[in-house]
Amino acid sequence: MEQYKVIDESKWKRSLHCQVFRNSVEPSYCVTFELDITNFLTKIREAKLSLTFFLIFAVTKCANDIEEFRYRFLDGQVVLFDRIHTAFTYLDQDTELFKVVNVKMEDTMESYVFAAAQKVAQQKAYFTGPLGNDVFQFSPMPWVSYTHISHTNSGKKDNATPLFDWGKYFERDGRTQLPFSVQVHHSFVDGVHIGKLSDSLQKYINEF
Repeated sequence: MEQYKVIDESKWKRSLHCQVFRNSVEPSYCVTFELDITNFLTKIREAKLSLTFFLIFAVTKCANDIEEFRYRFLDGQVVLFDRIHTAFTYLDQDTELFKVVNVKMEDTMESYVFAAAQKVAQQKAYFTGPLGNDVFQFSPMPWVSYTHISHTNSGKKDNATPLFDWGKYFERDGRTQLPFSVQVHHSFVDGVHIGKLSDSLQKYINEF
């Protein structure tokens, strides 16, 4: 597991907000917005890169830069991880069943895409065990251009792992739009932080 520090909640600025939402019936919420991938998609195709692996890397990089996305509950305490890695679903075309693949975050997009492709090819099992706290979860759904998405609820209110999805991209007014959603635990992540992620991710895509 990645390194983390235990937060002293008596001195933590977010302590009250954390407890308010932690005691909610449903402490997680999901937001969907659109990303403009017009120029980015052309570059991805020219470079013959996997859109899925690149987006997982881009989102993980941008979310790691925002502290609020790295908080978790661990053994009843609030902790802040130094770095978050990835866990994503990947569809078996023959069985139409997905497997959950864990891949460590890398410093460069090229090295991550290579590692992810290798892990997907090597892993035969659908599930390899419980996910750790130090991951972002990804579950792309590229068959539908959705405007809203919801997720199954494990009933574990302290599960604060962010979940990222995107749908089928589409054309509007000459631009290519990608529906993108993020589910987070309100004890740690507010709307302002999702706004920061949206801006950062769009900027990263634009500059690729």
